[in-house]
Amino acid sequence: MIYAIGDIHGQAAQLDNALGLIEADGGPDAPIVFLGDYTDRGPDSNGVLERLIDGQAEGRPWTFIKGNHDRMFVRFLTQGWENDDRISSGLSWLNPRMGGLMTLASYGVGDGTGAAFLKDRQKVEKLSSVTIDGTPHSMQELVSKARNSVPESHIQFLDTRPLVHQHGDLTFVHAGIRPGIPLTDQDEDDLVWIRKEFIEDDRDHGTLIIHGHTALDHPVNYGNRVNLDGGAGYGRPLIPAVFEGRDCWLLTEPGRLALNPCG
Repeated sequence: MIYAIGDIHGQAAQLDNALGLIEADGGPDAPIVFLGDYTDRGPDSNGVLERLIDGQAEGRPWTFIKGNHDRMFVRFLTQGWENDDRISSGLSWLNPRMGGLMTLASYGVGDGTGAAFLKDRQKVEKLSSVTIDGTPHSMQELVSKARNSVPESHIQFLDTRPLVHQHGDLTFVHAGIRPGIPLTDQDEDDLVWIRKEFIEDDRDHGTLIIHGHTALDHPVNYGNRVNLDGGAGYGRPLIPAVFEGRDCWLLTEPGRLALNPCG
């Protein structure tokens, strides 16, 4: 038996509720796999990371997968990058739709608003300036302020997360896999970013893929994969799941709710 939690996206209160549901079902030492995207969009990415890091330090049997938003946050802090080639829209990580400014606000850097953007010739969005405490800041100034505000322990935690976790007949990953390619040969960009090629493929992957990344209104079991991103980053509930073999249940206040394959 193993538990899983999809994309948290800075929703610390939702995380606390999900952990409470898991403990009620499986006890305080229940093994949990977190599917990545701990940061961005929600109001308290800082608090989410503190809870996860504290749980790790306490020796809880928790496994943390790296998500694309976690990677973008680290790259912003360590390399000053605000863009990723896999974002087809060209949006900056700092754009409100991506949620980076909300993450920085949770560390006391600004209030999540006040950004102005320009687009280059390739239509890639770049921060022009952001107003913090009434003062415009350039990209370089924002990066410097963020580096001084985000604990090194948070950076190291996110940067050292695995991309895949296997448990029996289950494979946990953030976004999915490229179908037809052995797990050992998967590309990191696909593991944290893939969508269409994976979600439109209905073949059996030889293992049940448990993932998040593509936000739904509610978790769905597709038979060959289970998507646990129920849209917490957009204000919907964060619903944990429990697996016994390939059988899956969602955890709710009244108890377990079977998540049977659709179709």
